[in-house]
Amino acid sequence: MQISVVRPADLGRAEIDAWHAMQDQTESLANPFLCPEFAVVIGRSQPAARVAVLTDSTGPVGFFAFERGRLGAAAPIGAGLSDCQGLVHVPGFEWEPAELLKGCGISAWHFDHLVAGQQPFGRFQAATASSPVIDLTRGFGAYHDDSLARSPRFWRDLGRKTRKIEREAGALKLAVDAADVEDLRTLMSWKSDQYLRTGRSDRFDQPRIVQVVENLMAYRTGAFRGLLSILYAGGAPVAGHFGIAYGGVLAEWFPAYDTRYAKYSPGLIQLVRMTEEIGTLGIRSIDLGKGEMRYKEELKSYDLTVAEGTVTRPSALAALHWAAAAPPRWAVRRIRQHPGLYGAADRVLKGVGRIRVAMRPAR
Repeated sequence: MQISVVRPADLGRAEIDAWHAMQDQTESLANPFLCPEFAVVIGRSQPAARVAVLTDSTGPVGFFAFERGRLGAAAPIGAGLSDCQGLVHVPGFEWEPAELLKGCGISAWHFDHLVAGQQPFGRFQAATASSPVIDLTRGFGAYHDDSLARSPRFWRDLGRKTRKIEREAGALKLAVDAADVEDLRTLMSWKSDQYLRTGRSDRFDQPRIVQVVENLMAYRTGAFRGLLSILYAGGAPVAGHFGIAYGGVLAEWFPAYDTRYAKYSPGLIQLVRMTEEIGTLGIRSIDLGKGEMRYKEELKSYDLTVAEGTVTRPSALAALHWAAAAPPRWAVRRIRQHPGLYGAADRVLKGVGRIRVAMRPAR
Protein backbone atom coordinates (compact mmCIF):
# COMPACT_ATOMS: atom_id res chain seq x y z
CA MET A 1 0.00 0.00 0.00
CA GLN A 2 1.16 3.52 -0.84
CA ILE A 3 -0.10 6.71 0.80
CA SER A 4 0.00 10.13 -0.82
CA VAL A 5 -1.31 13.25 0.94
CA VAL A 6 -2.97 16.02 -1.07
CA ARG A 7 -5.14 19.05 -0.51
CA PRO A 8 -8.85 18.32 -1.07
CA ALA A 9 -8.98 20.70 -4.04
CA ASP A 10 -6.26 18.66 -5.77
CA LEU A 11 -8.40 15.53 -6.01
CA GLY A 12 -9.07 14.55 -9.62
CA ARG A 13 -12.34 13.42 -11.15
CA ALA A 14 -11.21 9.79 -11.18
CA GLU A 15 -10.34 9.93 -7.48
CA ILE A 16 -13.69 11.51 -6.56
CA ASP A 17 -15.54 8.87 -8.59
CA ALA A 18 -13.54 6.11 -6.84
CA TRP A 19 -14.32 7.69 -3.46
CA HIS A 20 -18.07 7.69 -4.18
CA ALA A 21 -17.91 4.12 -5.49
CA MET A 22 -16.47 3.03 -2.14
CA GLN A 23 -19.23 4.84 -0.26
CA ASP A 24 -21.91 3.27 -2.41
CA GLN A 25 -20.58 -0.23 -1.73
CA THR A 26 -20.73 0.06 2.08
CA GLU A 27 -23.93 1.46 3.61
CA SER A 28 -22.30 2.84 6.75
CA LEU A 29 -19.88 4.93 4.63
CA ALA A 30 -22.63 6.53 2.53
CA ASN A 31 -22.82 9.51 4.87
CA PRO A 32 -22.58 13.09 3.53
CA PHE A 33 -19.91 14.04 6.08
CA LEU A 34 -17.70 11.33 4.55
CA CYS A 35 -18.08 12.66 1.01
CA PRO A 36 -15.24 14.24 -0.97
CA GLU A 37 -17.41 17.32 -1.58
CA PHE A 38 -17.54 18.00 2.18
CA ALA A 39 -13.75 17.75 2.32
CA VAL A 40 -13.37 20.09 -0.66
CA VAL A 41 -15.65 22.75 0.86
CA ILE A 42 -13.87 22.56 4.22
CA GLY A 43 -10.54 22.83 2.41
CA ARG A 44 -11.52 26.17 0.88
CA SER A 45 -11.42 27.86 4.29
CA GLN A 46 -9.16 25.48 6.26
CA PRO A 47 -5.53 25.52 5.04
CA ALA A 48 -4.70 22.51 7.23
CA ALA A 49 -7.20 20.24 5.44
CA ARG A 50 -5.66 17.19 3.78
CA VAL A 51 -6.72 13.91 2.17
CA ALA A 52 -4.60 10.76 2.30
CA VAL A 53 -5.08 8.68 -0.83
CA LEU A 54 -4.36 4.98 -0.22
CA THR A 55 -3.48 2.95 -3.31
CA ASP A 56 -2.26 -0.51 -4.21
CA SER A 57 -1.56 -2.20 -7.54
CA THR A 58 -5.27 -2.01 -8.46
CA GLY A 59 -5.64 1.73 -7.83
CA PRO A 60 -7.23 3.70 -4.95
CA VAL A 61 -8.37 1.54 -2.03
CA GLY A 62 -9.11 4.24 0.56
CA PHE A 63 -9.44 7.94 1.34
CA PHE A 64 -8.76 9.49 4.74
CA ALA A 65 -9.66 13.19 5.20
CA PHE A 66 -8.14 15.02 8.16
CA GLU A 67 -6.87 18.36 9.44
CA ARG A 68 -3.30 18.79 10.59
CA GLY A 69 -2.85 20.36 14.00
CA ARG A 70 0.02 21.29 16.27
CA LEU A 71 2.85 19.00 17.32
CA GLY A 72 1.87 16.17 14.99
CA ALA A 73 -1.76 15.91 16.11
CA ALA A 74 -4.66 15.76 13.67
CA ALA A 75 -8.45 15.92 13.75
CA PRO A 76 -11.19 14.82 11.35
CA ILE A 77 -11.90 17.06 8.38
CA GLY A 78 -14.33 19.75 9.53
CA ALA A 79 -13.53 19.11 13.18
CA GLY A 80 -16.32 20.44 15.38
CA LEU A 81 -18.76 20.32 12.46
CA SER A 82 -18.57 16.75 11.20
CA ASP A 83 -20.97 14.21 12.70
CA CYS A 84 -19.44 11.20 10.91
CA GLN A 85 -15.72 10.42 10.63
CA GLY A 86 -13.43 7.67 9.45
CA LEU A 87 -11.59 6.10 6.54
CA VAL A 88 -13.58 5.48 3.34
CA HIS A 89 -12.37 2.25 1.75
CA VAL A 90 -13.16 -0.60 -0.61
CA PRO A 91 -15.09 -3.51 0.92
CA GLY A 92 -12.92 -5.87 2.94
CA PHE A 93 -9.91 -3.55 3.08
CA GLU A 94 -7.78 -3.76 6.23
CA TRP A 95 -5.24 -1.18 7.27
CA GLU A 96 -2.69 -0.73 10.01
CA PRO A 97 -3.41 2.48 11.98
CA ALA A 98 0.26 3.18 12.75
CA GLU A 99 1.15 2.84 9.08
CA LEU A 100 -1.73 5.14 8.11
CA LEU A 101 -0.69 7.84 10.57
CA LYS A 102 2.94 7.58 9.50
CA GLY A 103 1.96 7.96 5.85
CA CYS A 104 -0.09 11.05 6.78
CA GLY A 105 2.85 12.55 8.67
CA ILE A 106 0.96 12.69 11.98
CA SER A 107 1.43 11.01 15.35
CA ALA A 108 -2.15 11.13 16.68
CA TRP A 109 -5.68 11.46 15.29
CA HIS A 110 -8.49 12.54 17.62
CA PHE A 111 -12.05 11.55 16.68
CA ASP A 112 -15.47 12.01 18.30
CA HIS A 113 -17.92 10.62 15.70
CA LEU A 114 -16.16 7.56 14.33
CA VAL A 115 -18.43 5.60 12.00
CA ALA A 116 -19.20 1.98 12.90
CA GLY A 117 -17.25 -0.78 11.16
CA GLN A 118 -13.76 0.76 11.42
CA GLN A 119 -12.30 -2.35 13.04
CA PRO A 120 -8.60 -1.37 12.84
CA PHE A 121 -9.43 1.71 14.96
CA GLY A 122 -11.38 -0.37 17.47
CA ARG A 123 -8.70 -0.60 20.14
CA PHE A 124 -8.37 3.17 20.22
CA GLN A 125 -12.01 3.83 21.08
CA ALA A 126 -12.53 5.35 24.53
CA ALA A 127 -16.34 5.56 24.45
CA THR A 128 -19.34 5.04 22.20
CA ALA A 129 -22.62 6.89 21.82
CA SER A 130 -25.93 6.37 20.05
CA SER A 131 -26.81 8.34 16.91
CA PRO A 132 -30.58 8.08 16.27
CA VAL A 133 -31.93 7.59 12.74
CA ILE A 134 -35.35 8.11 11.14
CA ASP A 135 -35.96 5.29 8.67
CA LEU A 136 -38.09 6.21 5.65
CA THR A 137 -37.24 3.25 3.42
CA ARG A 138 -40.88 2.06 3.55
CA GLY A 139 -42.25 5.58 3.11
CA PHE A 140 -43.51 8.18 5.59
CA GLY A 141 -46.83 6.41 6.17
CA ALA A 142 -45.20 3.23 7.47
CA TYR A 143 -42.71 5.26 9.53
CA HIS A 144 -45.51 7.36 11.04
CA ASP A 145 -47.55 4.30 12.00
CA ASP A 146 -44.55 2.71 13.75
CA SER A 147 -43.64 5.93 15.56
CA LEU A 148 -47.25 6.60 16.59
CA ALA A 149 -47.44 3.15 18.17
CA ARG A 150 -44.28 3.87 20.20
CA SER A 151 -44.99 7.49 21.13
CA PRO A 152 -48.73 8.26 20.93
CA ARG A 153 -48.56 11.14 23.40
CA PHE A 154 -45.79 12.86 21.45
CA TRP A 155 -47.80 12.76 18.22
CA ARG A 156 -51.00 13.81 19.98
CA ASP A 157 -49.29 16.87 21.50
CA LEU A 158 -47.65 17.76 18.21
CA GLY A 159 -50.99 17.58 16.41
CA ARG A 160 -52.55 19.90 18.98
CA LYS A 161 -49.72 22.45 18.61
CA THR A 162 -49.91 22.24 14.83
CA ARG A 163 -53.61 23.10 14.88
CA LYS A 164 -53.00 25.89 17.37
CA ILE A 165 -50.27 27.62 15.32
CA GLU A 166 -52.44 27.46 12.21
CA ARG A 167 -55.35 29.06 14.07
CA GLU A 168 -53.26 31.79 15.66
CA ALA A 169 -50.45 32.46 13.16
CA GLY A 170 -51.79 31.29 9.80
CA ALA A 171 -51.58 28.37 7.42
CA LEU A 172 -48.41 26.32 7.44
CA LYS A 173 -46.27 25.84 4.35
CA LEU A 174 -42.95 24.03 4.06
CA ALA A 175 -40.29 24.82 1.47
CA VAL A 176 -38.52 21.46 1.62
CA ASP A 177 -35.66 22.61 -0.63
CA ALA A 178 -35.44 26.40 -0.22
CA ALA A 179 -33.02 28.30 -2.44
CA ASP A 180 -32.98 31.81 -0.95
CA VAL A 181 -29.71 32.54 0.85
CA GLU A 182 -31.56 35.13 2.98
CA ASP A 183 -33.62 32.28 4.45
CA LEU A 184 -30.35 30.56 5.32
CA ARG A 185 -29.07 33.70 7.04
CA THR A 186 -32.32 33.96 8.99
CA LEU A 187 -31.81 30.37 10.14
CA MET A 188 -28.21 31.10 11.18
CA SER A 189 -29.43 34.13 13.16
CA TRP A 190 -31.94 31.93 15.01
CA LYS A 191 -29.21 29.39 15.69
CA SER A 192 -26.87 32.07 17.04
CA ASP A 193 -29.62 33.16 19.44
CA GLN A 194 -30.03 29.53 20.55
CA TYR A 195 -26.30 29.20 21.22
CA LEU A 196 -26.44 32.43 23.22
CA ARG A 197 -29.48 31.33 25.28
CA THR A 198 -28.01 27.92 26.12
CA GLY A 199 -24.52 29.14 27.03
CA ARG A 200 -22.85 27.42 24.08
CA SER A 201 -20.21 28.85 21.79
CA ASP A 202 -21.76 30.54 18.76
CA ARG A 203 -20.51 28.72 15.68
CA PHE A 204 -21.94 31.36 13.38
CA ASP A 205 -19.87 34.03 15.05
CA GLN A 206 -17.02 32.51 13.03
CA PRO A 207 -16.90 33.79 9.41
CA ARG A 208 -15.21 30.55 8.32
CA ILE A 209 -18.19 28.44 9.39
CA VAL A 210 -20.67 30.84 7.78
CA GLN A 211 -18.68 30.53 4.56
CA VAL A 212 -18.69 26.72 4.79
CA VAL A 213 -22.46 26.57 5.25
CA GLU A 214 -23.18 29.04 2.45
CA ASN A 215 -20.84 27.16 0.10
CA LEU A 216 -22.54 23.88 0.96
CA MET A 217 -25.98 25.33 0.29
CA ALA A 218 -24.80 26.27 -3.19
CA TYR A 219 -23.45 22.76 -3.84
CA ARG A 220 -25.46 20.88 -6.45
CA THR A 221 -23.28 18.12 -7.85
CA GLY A 222 -24.44 14.57 -8.42
CA ALA A 223 -25.79 12.88 -5.32
CA PHE A 224 -24.28 15.39 -2.84
CA ARG A 225 -26.14 18.57 -1.90
CA GLY A 226 -26.81 21.11 0.78
CA LEU A 227 -30.47 21.14 1.79
CA LEU A 228 -32.33 24.04 3.40
CA SER A 229 -35.92 23.55 4.59
CA ILE A 230 -38.02 26.43 5.92
CA LEU A 231 -41.44 26.30 7.61
CA TYR A 232 -43.75 29.30 7.19
CA ALA A 233 -46.84 30.22 9.22
CA GLY A 234 -49.07 32.80 7.60
CA GLY A 235 -46.24 33.55 5.17
CA ALA A 236 -43.68 34.28 7.91
CA PRO A 237 -40.67 31.96 8.46
CA VAL A 238 -40.94 30.30 11.88
CA ALA A 239 -38.49 27.38 11.80
CA GLY A 240 -35.96 25.75 9.55
CA HIS A 241 -33.16 23.30 9.10
CA PHE A 242 -29.97 23.13 7.07
CA GLY A 243 -28.24 19.83 6.49
CA ILE A 244 -26.27 17.97 3.87
CA ALA A 245 -27.39 14.95 1.90
CA TYR A 246 -25.75 12.19 -0.07
CA GLY A 247 -27.85 9.72 -2.01
CA GLY A 248 -30.69 8.69 0.26
CA VAL A 249 -29.16 9.99 3.53
CA LEU A 250 -29.80 13.41 5.06
CA ALA A 251 -27.68 14.46 8.03
CA GLU A 252 -29.57 16.71 10.44
CA TRP A 253 -27.20 19.55 11.22
CA PHE A 254 -28.52 23.03 12.03
CA PRO A 255 -32.18 23.12 13.15
CA ALA A 256 -33.51 26.36 14.68
CA TYR A 257 -36.69 28.40 15.10
CA ASP A 258 -37.99 31.88 15.83
CA THR A 259 -38.43 32.06 19.61
CA ARG A 260 -41.52 34.25 19.22
CA TYR A 261 -43.32 31.05 18.19
CA ALA A 262 -41.70 28.80 20.80
CA LYS A 263 -44.98 27.80 22.48
CA TYR A 264 -46.02 25.98 19.31
CA SER A 265 -42.81 23.87 19.07
CA PRO A 266 -42.24 25.03 15.47
CA GLY A 267 -38.91 23.19 15.25
CA LEU A 268 -40.62 19.85 15.82
CA ILE A 269 -43.39 20.70 13.37
CA GLN A 270 -40.77 21.63 10.77
CA LEU A 271 -38.85 18.38 11.29
CA VAL A 272 -41.98 16.23 10.97
CA ARG A 273 -43.23 18.12 7.90
CA MET A 274 -39.77 17.79 6.34
CA THR A 275 -39.73 14.07 7.14
CA GLU A 276 -43.11 13.73 5.43
CA GLU A 277 -42.12 15.54 2.23
CA ILE A 278 -38.43 14.77 1.85
CA GLY A 279 -39.06 11.46 0.12
CA THR A 280 -39.76 13.49 -3.03
CA LEU A 281 -36.02 14.27 -3.07
CA GLY A 282 -35.02 10.62 -2.77
CA ILE A 283 -34.17 10.76 0.95
CA ARG A 284 -34.68 7.41 2.69
CA SER A 285 -33.16 8.10 6.12
CA ILE A 286 -32.40 11.07 8.37
CA ASP A 287 -29.39 10.78 10.64
CA LEU A 288 -30.27 12.88 13.70
CA GLY A 289 -26.71 12.78 15.09
CA LYS A 290 -25.57 11.86 18.56
CA GLY A 291 -26.88 13.75 21.56
CA GLU A 292 -29.43 12.85 24.21
CA MET A 293 -32.47 14.92 23.27
CA ARG A 294 -36.05 13.92 23.89
CA TYR A 295 -37.30 14.60 20.36
CA LYS A 296 -34.66 12.25 18.93
CA GLU A 297 -35.78 9.46 21.22
CA GLU A 298 -39.42 10.05 20.31
CA LEU A 299 -38.87 10.17 16.54
CA LYS A 300 -36.06 7.68 15.93
CA SER A 301 -36.50 4.34 14.20
CA TYR A 302 -33.21 2.89 15.42
CA ASP A 303 -29.73 3.88 16.60
CA LEU A 304 -26.35 3.86 14.91
CA THR A 305 -23.24 3.81 17.08
CA VAL A 306 -20.39 6.32 16.85
CA ALA A 307 -17.20 6.38 18.90
CA GLU A 308 -14.66 8.81 20.31
CA GLY A 309 -11.01 8.31 21.09
CA THR A 310 -7.47 8.93 19.86
CA VAL A 311 -5.53 6.85 17.35
CA THR A 312 -1.80 6.96 18.04
CA ARG A 313 1.42 5.45 16.78
CA PRO A 314 4.40 4.77 19.05
CA SER A 315 6.08 8.10 19.79
CA ALA A 316 6.58 10.53 22.64
CA LEU A 317 4.32 13.08 20.93
CA ALA A 318 1.54 10.53 20.56
CA ALA A 319 1.72 9.71 24.27
CA LEU A 320 1.52 13.42 25.07
CA HIS A 321 -1.58 13.89 22.87
CA TRP A 322 -3.30 10.87 24.39
CA ALA A 323 -2.60 12.05 27.95
CA ALA A 324 -3.92 15.53 27.16
CA ALA A 325 -7.15 14.19 25.65
CA ALA A 326 -7.97 11.50 28.20
CA PRO A 327 -9.03 13.56 31.29
CA PRO A 328 -11.56 15.88 29.56
CA ARG A 329 -12.93 12.96 27.54
CA TRP A 330 -13.41 10.99 30.79
CA ALA A 331 -15.19 13.95 32.40
CA VAL A 332 -17.55 14.44 29.46
CA ARG A 333 -18.32 10.72 29.41
CA ARG A 334 -19.14 10.69 33.11
CA ILE A 335 -21.46 13.70 32.75
CA ARG A 336 -23.29 12.09 29.83
CA GLN A 337 -23.74 8.83 31.73
CA HIS A 338 -25.08 10.43 34.91
CA PRO A 339 -28.48 12.16 34.48
CA GLY A 340 -27.99 14.29 37.58
CA LEU A 341 -24.62 15.60 36.43
CA TYR A 342 -25.90 16.14 32.90
CA GLY A 343 -28.89 18.12 34.16
CA ALA A 344 -26.70 20.21 36.46
CA ALA A 345 -24.25 21.00 33.65
CA ASP A 346 -27.12 21.95 31.35
CA ARG A 347 -28.62 24.25 33.99
CA VAL A 348 -25.27 25.98 34.48
CA LEU A 349 -24.91 26.57 30.74
CA LYS A 350 -28.45 27.91 30.47
CA GLY A 351 -27.78 30.21 33.44
CA VAL A 352 -24.76 31.57 31.60
CA GLY A 353 -26.99 31.94 28.56
CA ARG A 354 -29.53 34.04 30.46
CA ILE A 355 -26.73 36.37 31.58
CA ARG A 356 -25.42 36.64 28.02
CA VAL A 357 -28.91 37.44 26.70
CA ALA A 358 -29.41 40.09 29.37
CA MET A 359 -26.07 41.72 28.49
CA ARG A 360 -26.69 41.64 24.73
CA PRO A 361 -26.97 45.14 23.23
CA ALA A 362 -30.45 46.10 22.07
CA ARG A 363 -31.05 45.53 18.38
